[in-house]
Amino acid sequence: MLVGFVFLYLIVSIAVGMYAATKVHNARDYITAGRSLPMYIVLAMVFATWFGAETVLGIPATFMEEDLGGLISDPFGASLCLVLFGLFFARKLYRMNLLTLGDFYRERFGHKVEVIAGIAIALSYLGWVSAQVTALGLVFNVLSDGGITQAQGILIGAAIVLMYTLYGGMWSVALTTFVQMIVIVIGLVYISMLLADMSGGVAPVVQHAVDNNKFNFWPEMNAVAMVAFISGLLTMGFGSIPQQDVFQRANSSRNENVAVWGTVLGGIAYFVFAAVPLFMAYSANLIDPVLVAQWMAEDSQKLLPELVKAHLPLIAQVIFYGALLSVIMSTASGTLLAPSVILSENVLKGWLTRKNLSERKMLVMTRWVVGIFSVCVTLYALWALDSDTGIHQMVENAYKVTLVLAFTPLVAGLYWKRATTQGAYWAMALGMAAWLPMEFIAPEAALPPQFAGFLLSIVGMVAGSLLSKAETPAPATERSAS
Repeated sequence: MLVGFVFLYLIVSIAVGMYAATKVHNARDYITAGRSLPMYIVLAMVFATWFGAETVLGIPATFMEEDLGGLISDPFGASLCLVLFGLFFARKLYRMNLLTLGDFYRERFGHKVEVIAGIAIALSYLGWVSAQVTALGLVFNVLSDGGITQAQGILIGAAIVLMYTLYGGMWSVALTTFVQMIVIVIGLVYISMLLADMSGGVAPVVQHAVDNNKFNFWPEMNAVAMVAFISGLLTMGFGSIPQQDVFQRANSSRNENVAVWGTVLGGIAYFVFAAVPLFMAYSANLIDPVLVAQWMAEDSQKLLPELVKAHLPLIAQVIFYGALLSVIMSTASGTLLAPSVILSENVLKGWLTRKNLSERKMLVMTRWVVGIFSVCVTLYALWALDSDTGIHQMVENAYKVTLVLAFTPLVAGLYWKRATTQGAYWAMALGMAAWLPMEFIAPEAALPPQFAGFLLSIVGMVAGSLLSKAETPAPATERSAS
């Protein structure tokens, strides 16, 4: 019966997504939903996209294994990204009336920088989207009592997300996300109340965490620990700013104020509500210590789903798994669309033809890329499953490439008039030269590889720009969106 209810919910989600496809008439509708979305939809999209599998499964698992300091990248870094993007990037980018974030790199630094940045941004999504379909596989595995393997669940989940994202695009993401946000909030609050009753209230759970030093946050006061801590914060806090999904939500807003405050409020809501899954998972220590010991030894990511399945009534299980699937699918659909759009508009379009593609052909090509990228994501998720890479770690790793290659040119392009194309080349080249070899040779070095790459990308931008003999074309003027 539980499985039946869950699949009914999946069918409803697909139906909403397919209905959204009727609103898509051209590539701009598909990518930006016609720049017509109101505040509550934008806020819901930002919140629900970032409130993904890592928030409900990965972050609690990391908290159970480590402490609060282990969550510096997410939710602390992730929330910082959204607030910073809303306050310092959303308004400037919205006024440029761009179709994708990759368009900014073209207008500011030229086509070659656009292609390099576009490929870097698209590659960064492999880990994030794969984390979502991995989580879908885990859910189907738990629901079926092992009848569906996690690998089979990954294939099923990827097919479901692809089905409604492929046709509806941003309209599909917007409508399904709004419904899914309601399910997420109501469902998780209800489940947390049930678990609080079973564990004696919120206070005993918090006290148990305090007694076991789970709220240790700050690192040891030495250079190595502090650098690692700062690097963890900046990898997501800065590295996830030059991302198409964040830009796309702001850019789909009906005006620039919605773009700014929808993103900021979505980030604040994400940070506050991320505490709910932490409480839910940790309450298992008081409710069923034997279950905790079993799943901490086998797979800590399964602890919360197994706790709900073992101790809550059927209706609560239906609500929890509905909320969990909403969490995962809302993130998966948005993060599947974003890199596909970047690849279509900023990489493939220039290679396939020097002429402007018609809106219809652009739409067809983007849908093809969505399908191909979903295959790549599925293969990556299956590989990560075999290598025992956790969901939280997959998401954490996703933003290294954009921190190193895309962040510095974006900031300099918006805020430094002296930034040039040569500076962008040097920033990308030095960042990559420092980061990539270290990632293979010394991944656990005192100076994290991505942090070294980030610092050298700044050096490259400043040095390359100041040494430029000729200026690049002036940046695109900020113009009001039509």
